[in-house]
Amino acid sequence: MTCEEIHFGPVWFIPGVNRGRYPHCNSLYIHGPGIVIDPASDEKRLLELRDREGVNEVWLSHWHEDHIAYLDLFPGATVRICRRDAPPLEDLETLLDWYDLSEPHRGYWRRALLDTFRYRPRRVDAYLAEGDSFSFAATTVQVIETPGHTPGHLAFYFPEQEALFLGDYDMTSFGPWYGDRHSSIEDTLASLRRLRRLPARRWIAGHESGVFTDNADERWRRYEGVIHEREANLLALLARPHNMREIVEAWLIYKKPREPVAFFEFGERALSMKHLERLMARGLVAERDGRYVRV
Repeated sequence: MTCEEIHFGPVWFIPGVNRGRYPHCNSLYIHGPGIVIDPASDEKRLLELRDREGVNEVWLSHWHEDHIAYLDLFPGATVRICRRDAPPLEDLETLLDWYDLSEPHRGYWRRALLDTFRYRPRRVDAYLAEGDSFSFAATTVQVIETPGHTPGHLAFYFPEQEALFLGDYDMTSFGPWYGDRHSSIEDTLASLRRLRRLPARRWIAGHESGVFTDNADERWRRYEGVIHEREANLLALLARPHNMREIVEAWLIYKKPREPVAFFEFGERALSMKHLERLMARGLVAERDGRYVRV
């Protein structure tokens, strides 16, 4: 596992600041056609790529702020994303809606998106979709739709390099995120299992894990296992009825209270609610007078 810049022929892994931890990510650069994938890694390095190598297109694995933060460095580049993930890229209030944000958290996030992530509405020039394949001089890129994290999340497979860019299925110890309005635990599980079956020898994660080439099966098992652990812990908590505030304050996702509250409380609530919805659909949890309990 490494977070140093690595070149697999024309496919360049560009590590993000602080190992690509949020609010940064890891990027890819495809040398030749001049394509940057997920431009939120390292502003200085992205500027060097733009000015020395050239950036003609920016491809996005999905719409989240920590994958688009330096999009403004490439005002003339063609922007591509999955059609289902385009609306938040083109309108800030839509982005906030897709996070299911209400006040006071909405105000915090609006400021952060504008100031920290330099959000500016950006028109999408072309869409990427399942089955798209782009052939360049020394590599091919196959587009793989992997919904769950977001409805239009994409992974990118490079068969000549046997390399798979995972986007935000990032294999970190925190586990998957599926807390947006249009996210899905079931789709996340299906996408993880599909990615695991692809014939890759190199896996490139959008955060922290960077590039890894070993113990892939164990990494996939642990990463998916976080979902099942969260659900088991929630079921144990709901042996007695709890309202949403009490569930959030149990900190089942982040393990302990963290700052800023507007960020971490939002995440705790969003992921817990996805699990509650899943458990209620399966008849394992019921809501009674605003309190949730295992049945």
